[in-house]
Amino acid sequence: MSVRVEFAESLVDKALVALTCDSDQLSEALDALPVAIYVTDPRGAITHYNRACIALAGRTPDLKHDRWCVTWRLYTSAGAPLPHAECPMAVALREQRSIRQVEAIAERPDGTRIQLMPFPTPYFNADGSLAGAINLLLDVTEERQIDTLRAQAARCRRLATGIDDRRAFEALTRMAVEYDAQADLIATPH
Repeated sequence: MSVRVEFAESLVDKALVALTCDSDQLSEALDALPVAIYVTDPRGAITHYNRACIALAGRTPDLKHDRWCVTWRLYTSAGAPLPHAECPMAVALREQRSIRQVEAIAERPDGTRIQLMPFPTPYFNADGSLAGAINLLLDVTEERQIDTLRAQAARCRRLATGIDDRRAFEALTRMAVEYDAQADLIATPH
């Protein structure tokens, strides 16, 4: 498990503990977390969200209308539209289980897209009935860009090894170096 996923899981645990607080304390506790996290009721209506949700989604969630997700539009990792009623949070509520190891693409109202890893986690009342769920949204856009650039560099190197044309070999080698440099630039802490 990656360090970021372990960190996200620890934040989910903190948010679950915060659910025992009153509404004002819950809002404060969620805002103190450094990632987007929100709470829904058992039907998926969003009841609380933190400021990081607004930054991630590029919009302010509408507590009266938004269900299952704070994002404007969702897509699968392959780019197919993903209705909110079928998103990981909706599945977690419907099946009353945590959902892990999935990714989605969120589109903001301005058209920009980010890749995210959700951590929808149902929670239950003392009698065992579903009380709602929390969801942490981990932005993995940069990691996926780095993965793509590194894969392109490796592909160029593989192609270069099978070519006898010196110019093509040099061009592919330069491209590999450029892809790696772009990945290094993204990976450098800002």
